[in-house]
Amino acid sequence: MPRVAGVDIPGNKRSVVALTYIYGLGPTSARRILQQAGIDENVRAKDLSEDELSRIASIVDKSYMVEGELRRMVAQNITRLRDIGCYRGIRHRVGLPVRGQRTRTNARTRKGPRKTVAGKKSVKEQRG
Repeated sequence: MPRVAGVDIPGNKRSVVALTYIYGLGPTSARRILQQAGIDENVRAKDLSEDELSRIASIVDKSYMVEGELRRMVAQNITRLRDIGCYRGIRHRVGLPVRGQRTRTNARTRKGPRKTVAGKKSVKEQRG
C-alpha cells in the first residue's frame, strides 16, 4: 500500500480512485493532481513508482489542505460559529440540521433515533 500525505492508499484501485481515500481530495482534485504530475489516471496505485509517488505527494503538500490540517480547520470553524451564537452555531450546538433542511420528517441522521413520547389517553380508557 503506497503512502501519500500520511495515508495508506489502496494499491489495487486505479490511482485516481485511490487518491480520493485522502480526506479533502475528491475525484476532480485527484484528476487534477495526476494531470499535473503527468501520470495516467488508469494506472493502479501499486504500480506507481517511488518517483511518481513523490511527485504526487509534493503536489498535495504544496497545493491542497488535507487530512489533519483540514479536519482541524473545519473543527475551528464550527467552534467559532458556536461561540458567536449565530443561527448555524446554535444548530450545531443542539445537533439539528444546519443547512435549512426540514426537521418535521427526515432529519434522523442529525437528531438520532426516535424518542417515543406517550400519547394522551382518551376519557373512556380512564374510567374503565
